[in-house]
Amino acid sequence: MLANIVERKVNVQNIIIPNELFLSAKQERIMTSYPKEKINILFLENISEKAVQLFKRSGYTHIKKLTGALSEDELIHAIKDVHLLGIRSKTQITERVLNAATKLQAIGCFCIGVNQVNLKAATKNGVAVFNAPYSNTRSVAELVIGSSIMLIRKIMDKNNAAHNGIWLKESKGSYELRGKTLGIIGYGNIGSQVSVLAESLGMKVIFYDVETKLPLGNAVACKNIKELVSIADIVSLHVPETPQTKNLINKPILKYFKKGSILINYARGEVVDLIALSKALQEQQLSGAAVDVFPVEPEKNGDDFTTVLQGLSNVLLTPHIGGSTEEAQENIGIDASNKLYQFLESGITNGSHTVPALSLPPVESAHRILHIHNNVPGVLSAINGSLSKNNINIVGQHLKTNDEIGYVVLDVDKKLSKQALALLKDIKETIKVRILY
Repeated sequence: MLANIVERKVNVQNIIIPNELFLSAKQERIMTSYPKEKINILFLENISEKAVQLFKRSGYTHIKKLTGALSEDELIHAIKDVHLLGIRSKTQITERVLNAATKLQAIGCFCIGVNQVNLKAATKNGVAVFNAPYSNTRSVAELVIGSSIMLIRKIMDKNNAAHNGIWLKESKGSYELRGKTLGIIGYGNIGSQVSVLAESLGMKVIFYDVETKLPLGNAVACKNIKELVSIADIVSLHVPETPQTKNLINKPILKYFKKGSILINYARGEVVDLIALSKALQEQQLSGAAVDVFPVEPEKNGDDFTTVLQGLSNVLLTPHIGGSTEEAQENIGIDASNKLYQFLESGITNGSHTVPALSLPPVESAHRILHIHNNVPGVLSAINGSLSKNNINIVGQHLKTNDEIGYVVLDVDKKLSKQALALLKDIKETIKVRILY
Protein backbone atom coordinates (compact mmCIF):
# COMPACT_ATOMS: atom_id res chain seq x y z
CA MET A 1 0.00 0.00 0.00
CA LEU A 2 1.69 3.17 -1.15
CA ALA A 3 1.14 6.47 0.57
CA ASN A 4 2.27 9.64 -1.15
CA ILE A 5 2.24 13.29 -0.19
CA VAL A 6 2.19 15.91 -2.91
CA GLU A 7 2.91 19.50 -1.93
CA ARG A 8 1.73 22.46 -3.96
CA LYS A 9 4.59 24.10 -5.88
CA VAL A 10 7.01 21.52 -4.45
CA ASN A 11 7.96 18.22 -6.02
CA VAL A 12 7.95 16.13 -2.84
CA GLN A 13 6.71 12.61 -2.11
CA ASN A 14 6.43 11.07 1.35
CA ILE A 15 5.00 7.78 2.43
CA ILE A 16 2.50 7.59 5.29
CA ILE A 17 1.67 4.15 6.69
CA PRO A 18 -1.90 3.59 7.95
CA ASN A 19 -2.68 3.43 11.64
CA GLU A 20 -2.62 -0.25 12.61
CA LEU A 21 -5.03 0.49 15.43
CA PHE A 22 -7.68 1.22 12.81
CA LEU A 23 -7.09 -1.87 10.69
CA SER A 24 -8.65 -5.26 11.25
CA ALA A 25 -6.63 -7.88 13.12
CA LYS A 26 -6.34 -9.95 9.92
CA GLN A 27 -4.68 -7.19 7.96
CA GLU A 28 -0.88 -7.18 7.80
CA ARG A 29 1.32 -4.13 7.54
CA ILE A 30 2.89 -3.98 4.11
CA MET A 31 6.29 -2.37 3.70
CA THR A 32 6.41 0.65 1.43
CA SER A 33 9.13 2.25 -0.65
CA TYR A 34 9.24 5.12 1.84
CA PRO A 35 9.91 3.57 5.27
CA LYS A 36 8.95 5.15 8.56
CA GLU A 37 12.54 5.92 9.45
CA LYS A 38 12.47 8.56 6.72
CA ILE A 39 9.60 10.41 8.35
CA ASN A 40 11.23 13.32 10.21
CA ILE A 41 9.77 14.38 13.55
CA LEU A 42 11.09 17.40 15.46
CA PHE A 43 10.15 18.09 19.09
CA LEU A 44 11.25 21.38 20.67
CA GLU A 45 11.18 22.85 24.19
CA ASN A 46 11.81 19.62 26.07
CA ILE A 47 8.48 18.02 25.24
CA SER A 48 7.58 15.03 27.43
CA GLU A 49 9.36 11.79 26.64
CA LYS A 50 5.91 10.19 26.41
CA ALA A 51 5.52 11.78 22.98
CA VAL A 52 8.81 10.35 21.76
CA GLN A 53 7.97 6.90 23.10
CA LEU A 54 4.63 6.79 21.29
CA PHE A 55 6.22 7.31 17.89
CA LYS A 56 9.16 5.01 18.61
CA ARG A 57 6.79 2.19 19.59
CA SER A 58 5.01 2.73 16.28
CA GLY A 59 8.18 2.28 14.24
CA TYR A 60 9.31 5.87 13.74
CA THR A 61 13.02 6.25 14.34
CA HIS A 62 13.98 9.65 12.96
CA ILE A 63 12.85 11.72 15.96
CA LYS A 64 14.85 14.73 17.10
CA LYS A 65 14.17 16.30 20.49
CA LEU A 66 15.64 19.64 21.59
CA THR A 67 15.40 21.14 25.07
CA GLY A 68 14.87 24.76 24.04
CA ALA A 69 13.00 26.87 21.52
CA LEU A 70 14.45 27.99 18.18
CA SER A 71 14.50 31.47 16.70
CA GLU A 72 12.67 32.10 13.45
CA ASP A 73 15.84 31.80 11.33
CA GLU A 74 16.97 28.68 13.19
CA LEU A 75 13.57 27.09 12.73
CA ILE A 76 13.45 27.92 9.02
CA HIS A 77 16.72 26.05 8.63
CA ALA A 78 15.69 23.11 10.81
CA ILE A 79 12.17 22.57 9.48
CA LYS A 80 12.95 22.06 5.80
CA ASP A 81 12.55 18.26 5.83
CA VAL A 82 10.32 17.92 8.90
CA HIS A 83 6.94 16.16 8.59
CA LEU A 84 5.70 16.59 12.15
CA LEU A 85 6.62 19.43 14.51
CA GLY A 86 6.01 19.54 18.26
CA ILE A 87 6.34 22.81 20.17
CA ARG A 88 5.29 24.47 23.42
CA SER A 89 4.54 28.14 24.05
CA LYS A 90 7.91 29.76 23.34
CA THR A 91 8.36 28.71 19.70
CA GLN A 92 6.78 31.14 17.25
CA ILE A 93 5.51 29.58 14.02
CA THR A 94 5.42 32.48 11.58
CA GLU A 95 4.37 32.62 7.95
CA ARG A 96 8.04 32.55 6.93
CA VAL A 97 8.55 29.34 8.90
CA LEU A 98 5.48 27.70 7.37
CA ASN A 99 6.46 28.69 3.84
CA ALA A 100 9.87 27.07 4.40
CA ALA A 101 8.31 23.86 5.76
CA THR A 102 7.79 22.14 2.41
CA LYS A 103 7.09 18.71 3.90
CA LEU A 104 5.28 19.71 7.08
CA GLN A 105 1.98 17.90 7.63
CA ALA A 106 1.05 18.86 11.19
CA ILE A 107 2.07 20.88 14.22
CA GLY A 108 1.40 19.75 17.75
CA CYS A 109 1.22 22.50 20.37
CA PHE A 110 2.05 20.68 23.60
CA CYS A 111 0.19 23.24 25.71
CA ILE A 112 -3.25 24.77 26.07
CA GLY A 113 -3.12 27.55 23.49
CA VAL A 114 -2.19 27.89 19.82
CA ASN A 115 -1.59 31.64 19.72
CA GLN A 116 2.12 31.03 19.00
CA VAL A 117 1.17 29.66 15.57
CA ASN A 118 0.11 31.78 12.61
CA LEU A 119 -3.10 29.82 12.08
CA LYS A 120 -4.04 31.69 8.93
CA ALA A 121 -0.76 30.76 7.24
CA ALA A 122 -0.98 27.18 8.53
CA THR A 123 -4.49 26.87 7.08
CA LYS A 124 -3.35 28.30 3.76
CA ASN A 125 -0.57 25.70 3.63
CA GLY A 126 -2.84 22.83 4.63
CA VAL A 127 -0.95 22.16 7.86
CA ALA A 128 -3.05 20.66 10.65
CA VAL A 129 -2.51 22.33 14.03
CA PHE A 130 -3.39 20.48 17.24
CA ASN A 131 -3.09 21.28 20.93
CA ALA A 132 -3.91 19.76 24.32
CA PRO A 133 -6.52 22.09 25.82
CA TYR A 134 -7.55 19.92 28.77
CA SER A 135 -4.42 18.11 29.91
CA ASN A 136 -3.06 20.56 32.47
CA THR A 137 -6.29 22.01 33.83
CA ARG A 138 -5.91 20.29 37.18
CA SER A 139 -2.37 21.57 37.67
CA VAL A 140 -3.40 25.18 37.02
CA ALA A 141 -6.55 24.89 39.15
CA GLU A 142 -4.62 23.53 42.13
CA LEU A 143 -2.06 26.32 41.90
CA VAL A 144 -4.82 28.94 41.87
CA ILE A 145 -6.20 27.53 45.12
CA GLY A 146 -2.72 27.25 46.64
CA SER A 147 -1.87 30.81 45.68
CA SER A 148 -5.17 32.03 47.10
CA ILE A 149 -4.31 30.54 50.48
CA MET A 150 -0.78 31.96 50.41
CA LEU A 151 -2.00 35.45 49.55
CA ILE A 152 -5.03 35.69 51.83
CA ARG A 153 -2.84 34.58 54.76
CA LYS A 154 -0.08 37.01 53.66
CA ILE A 155 2.43 34.17 53.71
CA MET A 156 4.61 36.03 51.20
CA ASP A 157 5.34 38.86 53.65
CA LYS A 158 5.94 36.49 56.55
CA ASN A 159 8.21 34.30 54.43
CA ASN A 160 10.31 37.28 53.34
CA ALA A 161 10.57 38.48 56.93
CA ALA A 162 11.69 35.05 58.14
CA HIS A 163 14.35 34.88 55.42
CA ASN A 164 15.60 38.26 56.59
CA GLY A 165 15.79 37.12 60.21
CA ILE A 166 12.61 38.84 61.38
CA TRP A 167 9.98 37.01 63.46
CA LEU A 168 6.60 38.26 62.20
CA LYS A 169 3.99 36.20 64.06
CA GLU A 170 0.66 37.98 63.77
CA SER A 171 -2.91 37.35 62.61
CA LYS A 172 -3.75 40.87 61.46
CA GLY A 173 -4.80 40.88 57.79
CA SER A 174 -4.73 37.07 57.56
CA TYR A 175 -7.96 35.25 56.69
CA GLU A 176 -9.40 31.83 55.87
CA LEU A 177 -10.69 31.02 52.40
CA ARG A 178 -13.86 29.57 53.89
CA GLY A 179 -16.76 31.97 53.48
CA LYS A 180 -14.88 34.24 51.06
CA THR A 181 -16.06 34.94 47.52
CA LEU A 182 -14.00 33.81 44.51
CA GLY A 183 -14.70 35.60 41.25
CA ILE A 184 -13.72 33.69 38.11
CA ILE A 185 -13.40 35.54 34.81
CA GLY A 186 -13.53 32.93 32.06
CA TYR A 187 -15.58 29.87 33.05
CA GLY A 188 -14.00 27.36 30.71
CA ASN A 189 -12.04 24.16 31.32
CA ILE A 190 -9.78 25.62 34.00
CA GLY A 191 -12.15 28.21 35.45
CA SER A 192 -14.89 25.66 36.04
CA GLN A 193 -12.47 23.27 37.75
CA VAL A 194 -11.24 26.08 40.01
CA SER A 195 -14.89 26.67 40.81
CA VAL A 196 -15.38 23.08 42.02
CA LEU A 197 -12.20 23.11 44.14
CA ALA A 198 -13.08 26.47 45.68
CA GLU A 199 -16.54 25.31 46.70
CA SER A 200 -15.07 22.23 48.35
CA LEU A 201 -13.14 24.61 50.62
CA GLY A 202 -16.29 26.46 51.59
CA MET A 203 -15.92 29.43 49.24
CA LYS A 204 -18.72 31.21 47.44
CA VAL A 205 -18.13 31.27 43.67
CA ILE A 206 -19.27 33.84 41.14
CA PHE A 207 -18.17 33.94 37.51
CA TYR A 208 -18.36 35.88 34.27
CA ASP A 209 -17.97 34.54 30.75
CA VAL A 210 -18.74 36.05 27.35
CA GLU A 211 -20.68 32.87 26.56
CA THR A 212 -23.59 31.47 28.53
CA LYS A 213 -22.20 28.67 30.71
CA LEU A 214 -23.94 26.14 32.92
CA PRO A 215 -22.77 26.77 36.51
CA LEU A 216 -21.21 23.89 38.42
CA GLY A 217 -22.27 23.39 42.03
CA ASN A 218 -23.61 26.61 43.51
CA ALA A 219 -21.63 29.01 41.31
CA VAL A 220 -23.55 32.10 40.22
CA ALA A 221 -23.07 34.00 36.96
CA CYS A 222 -22.50 37.77 36.99
CA LYS A 223 -23.82 40.17 34.37
CA ASN A 224 -20.46 41.80 33.72
CA ILE A 225 -16.89 42.10 34.97
CA LYS A 226 -17.53 45.26 37.00
CA GLU A 227 -20.20 43.47 39.01
CA LEU A 228 -17.89 40.51 39.63
CA VAL A 229 -14.82 42.43 40.77
CA SER A 230 -16.86 44.64 43.10
CA ILE A 231 -18.06 41.57 45.03
CA ALA A 232 -15.15 39.10 44.91
CA ASP A 233 -12.52 38.80 47.62
CA ILE A 234 -10.29 36.98 45.13
CA VAL A 235 -10.45 37.39 41.33
CA SER A 236 -8.93 34.66 39.13
CA LEU A 237 -8.46 35.10 35.38
CA HIS A 238 -8.91 32.24 32.91
CA VAL A 239 -9.35 33.83 29.49
CA PRO A 240 -7.51 33.39 26.17
CA GLU A 241 -5.25 36.00 24.62
CA THR A 242 -7.28 37.86 22.00
CA PRO A 243 -7.58 41.50 20.92
CA GLN A 244 -10.67 41.68 23.13
CA THR A 245 -8.87 40.46 26.27
CA LYS A 246 -5.75 42.61 25.93
CA ASN A 247 -5.51 44.75 29.10
CA LEU A 248 -8.86 43.39 30.19
CA ILE A 249 -7.82 44.30 33.73
CA ASN A 250 -6.79 47.94 33.42
CA LYS A 251 -6.77 51.12 35.49
CA PRO A 252 -10.51 51.88 35.13
CA ILE A 253 -11.53 48.29 35.97
CA LEU A 254 -9.15 48.09 38.94
CA LYS A 255 -11.05 50.98 40.56
CA TYR A 256 -14.11 48.73 40.72
CA PHE A 257 -12.26 45.99 42.62
CA LYS A 258 -13.37 45.39 46.17
CA LYS A 259 -11.03 47.19 48.58
CA GLY A 260 -8.33 44.80 49.78
CA SER A 261 -9.13 42.08 47.25
CA ILE A 262 -6.62 39.81 45.50
CA LEU A 263 -5.97 39.29 41.77
CA ILE A 264 -4.62 36.05 40.30
CA ASN A 265 -3.54 35.84 36.66
CA TYR A 266 -2.59 32.39 35.40
CA ALA A 267 -4.14 33.06 31.99
CA ARG A 268 -2.15 35.16 29.50
CA GLY A 269 0.42 37.92 29.93
CA GLU A 270 -1.39 40.57 27.89
CA VAL A 271 -4.61 40.30 29.89
CA VAL A 272 -3.47 42.56 32.77
CA ASP A 273 -2.02 46.06 32.60
CA LEU A 274 0.86 45.45 35.02
CA ILE A 275 1.64 49.13 35.53
CA ALA A 276 -1.93 49.78 36.59
CA LEU A 277 -1.86 46.69 38.81
CA SER A 278 1.36 47.87 40.44
CA LYS A 279 -0.23 51.22 41.32
CA ALA A 280 -3.36 49.52 42.65
CA LEU A 281 -1.21 47.38 44.94
CA GLN A 282 0.86 50.33 46.14
CA GLU A 283 -2.30 52.33 46.82
CA GLN A 284 -3.71 49.29 48.68
CA GLN A 285 -6.76 49.07 46.46
CA LEU A 286 -5.64 45.43 46.20
CA SER A 287 -3.98 43.59 49.08
CA GLY A 288 -2.13 41.05 46.97
CA ALA A 289 -1.60 39.45 43.58
CA ALA A 290 -0.26 36.30 41.96
CA VAL A 291 1.06 36.57 38.41
CA ASP A 292 2.43 33.64 36.43
CA VAL A 293 2.33 35.07 32.89
CA PHE A 294 3.84 38.26 31.49
CA PRO A 295 3.65 40.32 28.27
CA VAL A 296 7.33 39.63 27.59
CA GLU A 297 8.96 36.49 28.95
CA PRO A 298 12.57 35.26 28.80
CA GLU A 299 13.45 32.74 26.12
CA LYS A 300 15.12 30.24 28.44
CA ASN A 301 15.90 29.40 32.04
CA GLY A 302 18.52 31.65 33.57
CA ASP A 303 17.76 34.69 31.40
CA ASP A 304 17.22 38.05 33.06
CA PHE A 305 13.65 38.89 33.98
CA THR A 306 12.16 42.19 35.09
CA THR A 307 8.64 43.37 35.91
CA VAL A 308 7.14 46.39 37.65
CA LEU A 309 5.69 44.01 40.25
CA GLN A 310 9.07 42.99 41.65
CA GLY A 311 9.63 44.03 45.25
CA LEU A 312 5.97 44.71 46.04
CA SER A 313 4.50 43.34 49.25
CA ASN A 314 2.31 40.21 49.14
CA VAL A 315 2.91 39.58 45.44
CA LEU A 316 3.61 36.04 44.25
CA LEU A 317 5.57 35.92 40.97
CA THR A 318 6.15 32.63 39.15
CA PRO A 319 7.81 31.91 35.77
CA HIS A 320 4.85 30.62 33.69
CA ILE A 321 4.57 27.35 35.61
CA GLY A 322 0.80 27.07 35.91
CA GLY A 323 0.78 23.81 33.98
CA SER A 324 4.32 22.76 34.81
CA THR A 325 3.84 19.55 36.77
CA GLU A 326 5.14 16.12 35.87
CA GLU A 327 1.56 14.84 35.55
CA ALA A 328 0.44 17.69 33.31
CA GLN A 329 3.42 17.43 30.97
CA GLU A 330 2.93 13.68 30.63
CA ASN A 331 -0.77 14.12 29.90
CA ILE A 332 -0.05 16.84 27.36
CA GLY A 333 2.63 14.66 25.75
CA ILE A 334 0.17 11.80 25.38
CA ASP A 335 -2.75 13.92 24.16
CA ALA A 336 -0.92 16.06 21.59
CA SER A 337 1.24 13.23 20.24
CA ASN A 338 -1.81 10.99 19.80
CA LYS A 339 -3.49 13.67 17.69
CA LEU A 340 -0.37 14.00 15.54
CA TYR A 341 -0.08 10.24 15.22
CA GLN A 342 -3.72 9.75 14.25
CA PHE A 343 -3.52 12.47 11.62
CA LEU A 344 -0.28 11.13 10.16
CA GLU A 345 -1.43 7.53 9.96
CA SER A 346 -5.23 7.79 9.75
CA GLY A 347 -6.05 11.26 8.47
CA ILE A 348 -8.12 12.04 11.58
CA THR A 349 -8.37 15.79 12.11
CA ASN A 350 -10.49 15.98 15.27
CA GLY A 351 -9.17 18.84 17.40
CA SER A 352 -7.42 20.60 14.51
CA HIS A 353 -7.56 24.40 14.46
CA THR A 354 -6.85 24.60 10.73
CA VAL A 355 -7.95 21.53 8.76
CA PRO A 356 -11.70 20.74 9.07
CA ALA A 357 -12.52 17.90 11.47
CA LEU A 358 -13.12 14.47 9.93
CA SER A 359 -12.86 11.01 11.47
CA LEU A 360 -13.86 7.97 9.45
CA PRO A 361 -13.32 4.20 9.76
CA PRO A 362 -11.25 2.52 7.01
CA VAL A 363 -12.84 0.82 4.04
CA GLU A 364 -10.98 -2.45 3.46
CA SER A 365 -12.07 -2.83 -0.14
CA ALA A 366 -10.63 0.50 -1.24
CA HIS A 367 -7.67 2.82 -1.05
CA ARG A 368 -8.21 6.11 0.77
CA ILE A 369 -6.95 9.44 -0.59
CA LEU A 370 -6.89 12.68 1.39
CA HIS A 371 -7.25 15.93 -0.55
CA ILE A 372 -6.81 19.42 0.93
CA HIS A 373 -7.77 22.35 -1.28
CA ASN A 374 -8.68 26.01 -1.22
CA ASN A 375 -12.35 26.41 -0.39
CA VAL A 376 -13.65 27.91 -3.63
CA PRO A 377 -16.67 26.90 -5.71
CA GLY A 378 -16.24 24.05 -8.15
CA VAL A 379 -13.42 22.02 -6.58
CA LEU A 380 -15.54 19.05 -5.55
CA SER A 381 -17.23 19.06 -8.94
CA ALA A 382 -13.82 19.10 -10.62
CA ILE A 383 -12.67 16.15 -8.49
CA ASN A 384 -15.72 14.07 -9.27
CA GLY A 385 -15.69 15.04 -12.93
CA SER A 386 -12.04 14.13 -13.40
CA LEU A 387 -12.40 10.74 -11.70
CA SER A 388 -15.67 9.94 -13.47
CA LYS A 389 -14.23 10.85 -16.84
CA ASN A 390 -11.47 8.30 -16.28
CA ASN A 391 -13.87 5.60 -15.05
CA ILE A 392 -12.51 5.61 -11.50
CA ASN A 393 -15.12 4.28 -9.11
CA ILE A 394 -15.60 6.26 -5.87
CA VAL A 395 -16.60 3.87 -3.11
CA GLY A 396 -17.09 6.62 -0.55
CA GLN A 397 -16.59 10.37 -0.29
CA HIS A 398 -16.70 12.84 2.60
CA LEU A 399 -16.14 16.60 2.56
CA LYS A 400 -15.68 19.10 5.38
CA THR A 401 -14.83 22.78 4.88
CA ASN A 402 -14.01 25.90 6.84
CA ASP A 403 -13.74 29.47 5.57
CA GLU A 404 -10.35 28.87 3.96
CA ILE A 405 -9.92 25.24 2.91
CA GLY A 406 -11.78 22.03 2.17
CA TYR A 407 -10.82 18.52 3.27
CA VAL A 408 -12.03 15.62 1.13
CA VAL A 409 -11.65 11.95 2.02
CA LEU A 410 -12.04 9.68 -1.01
CA ASP A 411 -12.25 5.88 -0.99
CA VAL A 412 -11.48 4.60 -4.49
CA ASP A 413 -10.94 1.31 -6.28
CA LYS A 414 -7.58 -0.18 -5.23
CA LYS A 415 -6.54 -0.93 -8.79
CA LEU A 416 -7.07 2.66 -9.85
CA SER A 417 -5.76 4.55 -6.82
CA LYS A 418 -2.43 5.55 -8.40
CA GLN A 419 -4.23 6.96 -11.39
CA ALA A 420 -6.69 8.74 -9.12
CA LEU A 421 -3.83 10.28 -7.16
CA ALA A 422 -2.23 11.61 -10.33
CA LEU A 423 -5.51 13.15 -11.44
CA LEU A 424 -6.13 14.77 -8.06
CA LYS A 425 -2.70 16.39 -8.13
CA ASP A 426 -3.78 18.35 -11.18
CA ILE A 427 -7.05 19.64 -9.74
CA LYS A 428 -6.97 23.43 -9.60
CA GLU A 429 -6.78 24.89 -6.05
CA THR A 430 -5.12 21.73 -4.67
CA ILE A 431 -2.90 22.31 -1.64
CA LYS A 432 -1.97 18.76 -0.62
CA VAL A 433 -2.87 15.21 -1.61
CA ARG A 434 -1.82 11.90 -0.10
CA ILE A 435 -2.84 8.27 -0.27
CA LEU A 436 -3.51 7.25 3.30
CA TYR A 437 -3.61 3.49 2.72
